[in-house]
Amino acid sequence: MDSAQLVLHCLHLSISSPLKTASPFTHKHSSQLMPLVQSKRRPNLSTRAKKKNPWLDPFDDGPAPDIEYGSLFTEGKQDEDPRPPDNPDNPYGFLKFPQGYNVELTTLASKIRGDVRRCCCIISGGVYENLLFFPAIQLIKDRYPGVQVDVVTSPRGKQTYEINKNVRWAVAYDPDDYFPVPAEYLDMLGLLRNRYYDLMVSTKLAGFGHAAFMFMSSARDKVSYVWPDVNAVGAGLLLTETFTPATSNLSEGGYNMYHEMIDWLGRPARNVPREPVPLLKVSISKKVRDYVEGKYNKAGVVKGKYVVIHGIESDSKASMQSKGDLDSLLPMHLWAEITREMRDVKPLFVIPHEKEREELEEIVGDSSIIFITTPGQLAALINDSAGVISTNTAAVQLANARGKPCIALFSSKEKGKLFVPNAEEKRCVVISSKTGTLKDIDVETVKKSAKMFQFSTIFA
Repeated sequence: MDSAQLVLHCLHLSISSPLKTASPFTHKHSSQLMPLVQSKRRPNLSTRAKKKNPWLDPFDDGPAPDIEYGSLFTEGKQDEDPRPPDNPDNPYGFLKFPQGYNVELTTLASKIRGDVRRCCCIISGGVYENLLFFPAIQLIKDRYPGVQVDVVTSPRGKQTYEINKNVRWAVAYDPDDYFPVPAEYLDMLGLLRNRYYDLMVSTKLAGFGHAAFMFMSSARDKVSYVWPDVNAVGAGLLLTETFTPATSNLSEGGYNMYHEMIDWLGRPARNVPREPVPLLKVSISKKVRDYVEGKYNKAGVVKGKYVVIHGIESDSKASMQSKGDLDSLLPMHLWAEITREMRDVKPLFVIPHEKEREELEEIVGDSSIIFITTPGQLAALINDSAGVISTNTAAVQLANARGKPCIALFSSKEKGKLFVPNAEEKRCVVISSKTGTLKDIDVETVKKSAKMFQFSTIFA
């Protein structure tokens, strides 16, 4: 037998009669070990009910209970920004260091306390949604003294910040665009990275894509709403703090649609009490007031002797209605019935597009009509009026912000309570439809309520 045949013979013997090797599971006590192996469970990684972000560190038990901070870390709110201002004569700026490289002026205590020097707000929606975010911006200004607030929003929403003095820059970029142009996307991302924000808040419901956009902006703290369904998968990995709304349409929450984010922004900290939520306020420049005064004088009305009529049915994007209440415009013939018996005050109809003028003149007759599309001009128009009669548009909120009496028309009582809470304190009369449709509203009730403007002009 040669060597090759010997190898094949040995291989045949090993296959036909394999060796019995010792194994821990073939031991006589193997039946006692198996239940122990099967009873081993996965360790519980949830350390506490609510923490900064459970995705980032599952072993984070929170701050140590016995830790003591020195005087640099505990003295209430932040100080003003110690960095000198930029030099406008220098094209490269003056001492404009990136975040983390200005150690001589920005102390380590400021970093640990979470001071915010620059904040960016990404606002989803149009004029109505941006207007209701004004209290949150004022809250940020009160909570972090000296902070610079920038806004990124849609082109229509950008017009709202003509009446907000707390915003440094407003950039037109629609965050709701699902298929942005790649060049515009990268340009906006580079713009946000070069500003070195300490805090970035977003009201757009974030999935993984929007969360990645905020993550690549290099902001220190990234706070955003997320989808209440499976579309939010992966967003928590890239965000510092997340909020989950009740529905997929955040605007359905009405006036307090941002209450989760506002509650987090005003949270108490070391020697800093909870920041109260400010009221909605708007600021109107003298230049806008003079321009609007010339427009309504040309329309044939006098300051303090007219009532603003807003909410005429139109397909224009300048109607300023909320995404949470799409049934918020009335046809022209109903407005004609409401304003037919006005005597002491003159109705001033606001049209969102010039194409509505001819049809409105045929229905209403000899009345004053003005073409207004921007929220700044509408705020100035309401500020010089005797009051407002409007459906659920931005005119209602602007009237409440300027302290003007208002009659708000809603399709249901529930929406009236959501969008105008504490209506009596705001001098606002809420009238709702009994059928759930705005067109079925009781016109006679609106006429009786409109007499309040006649008495207000008599005693003015």
